[in-house]
Amino acid sequence: WHSDVSCEPMPPMGSILYMKEIPPVGGDTLFANMYAAYEALSDRMKEYLHGLVAVHDGNHVYKGLYAGVADKPTYPMAKHPIVRTHPETGRACLFVNRSFTTHIVGVPRDESDAILNFLYQHMEHPNFQCRFQWEPNSIAFWDNRCTLHQALFDYHPHTRVGYRVTIAGDAPFFKP
Repeated sequence: WHSDVSCEPMPPMGSILYMKEIPPVGGDTLFANMYAAYEALSDRMKEYLHGLVAVHDGNHVYKGLYAGVADKPTYPMAKHPIVRTHPETGRACLFVNRSFTTHIVGVPRDESDAILNFLYQHMEHPNFQCRFQWEPNSIAFWDNRCTLHQALFDYHPHTRVGYRVTIAGDAPFFKP
């Protein structure tokens, strides 16, 4: 589960994926609503999370992935609020993910790990999910600022072929 390239100082606003070729079975994409995940937290947990900042690091995700082709000495790393305010709706939502978020700033590592693992399990609950079943020539457009997604790789040895556009975003912020 992830929000696209949240390790960037200004993560993408959204993504559009056009799927030209799909496998005969599988290859769906799951989406999770981070507004709903945030709103389902207790008031005490929301209060605790407000103002906390987490590190989103691309090094452990990308390092070595492009070895011998286009590997870089370092990859983007940024600090973002755990609860962000959506710049268009003004609504609060969770903004951490298993792929890029490594720890909470200023919190002991064991406590940080426990809080993040709680949030990941909470955010990934089926109550907040929908499943997109691709058809040939389907298009999905999602808002990375308030959504997590996960592509299911359950179609081997078949392939999915698509074209993706990523839309520039802004720096996450929290406004109580």
